[in-house]
Amino acid sequence: MTTAILIDDDANLRAGMRQMLSRYAPDIFIMGEADSVQSGVEAVHRLQPQVLFLDIQLTDGTGFDVLEKLAEINGKITSQVVFITAHEQYAIKAFRFSALDFLLKPVDPDELQKVILKIKEVLSKSDNYAHIDLLLENIRKKVDHFKRIALSTSDGIHLFEISDIIRCESEDNYTKFYIKNNKPILISKTLKEYEELLTEHGFERIHQSHLINLAYLKSYIKKDGGYVVMADNSNLPISQRKKERLQELLKMM
Repeated sequence: MTTAILIDDDANLRAGMRQMLSRYAPDIFIMGEADSVQSGVEAVHRLQPQVLFLDIQLTDGTGFDVLEKLAEINGKITSQVVFITAHEQYAIKAFRFSALDFLLKPVDPDELQKVILKIKEVLSKSDNYAHIDLLLENIRKKVDHFKRIALSTSDGIHLFEISDIIRCESEDNYTKFYIKNNKPILISKTLKEYEELLTEHGFERIHQSHLINLAYLKSYIKKDGGYVVMADNSNLPISQRKKERLQELLKMM
């Protein structure tokens, strides 16, 4: 069994989550509930669950306050976290950069099952909670242009400077990251998801299979259909519809 606590100030929503978990994830054992920052911190500190289902907006603060206070008490966060939220774009963006799972209200059963599978995978392969520290760092600073990204691999969660990412390559429903001074790493998310996150950081999708960091672009070669040479000496094709866009970007560099 995987132990969990529900922290939400709406008793009806807690009851609904209990019912959904009982039906769609019966091996998740809800060992406690809380309805505020204070009661949530006390419950987590006392019971030490493996997973927190945590609402962002609570009567006496936020879910982030819960994590901050737990970090102060324990020195670190020792539970995996699933945030439950309405459409709060800044928070969702922060979750995605931190490789943290979230559920949108009203909670969809299919999405719940996907998140449960991912949480179990993380629990089985890692006791690294650095990605939660990254989330709190970004929330605390109230930055909107994140400098680091958490990537969840088959052996755990790793943090990288976004400026060190040379390029990303699509492999079916996976994305391979090529990072300066690191071996390539494979992430079980699509290239489109990372395109949405990284475009504002100077990345450009030049092909259905390739997303590049323009800072590491060495050459644009027009012959042989057009391709780019990257800092890692890879030669990457450019799709026909991306050539004009890339040429415009190069003029501005």
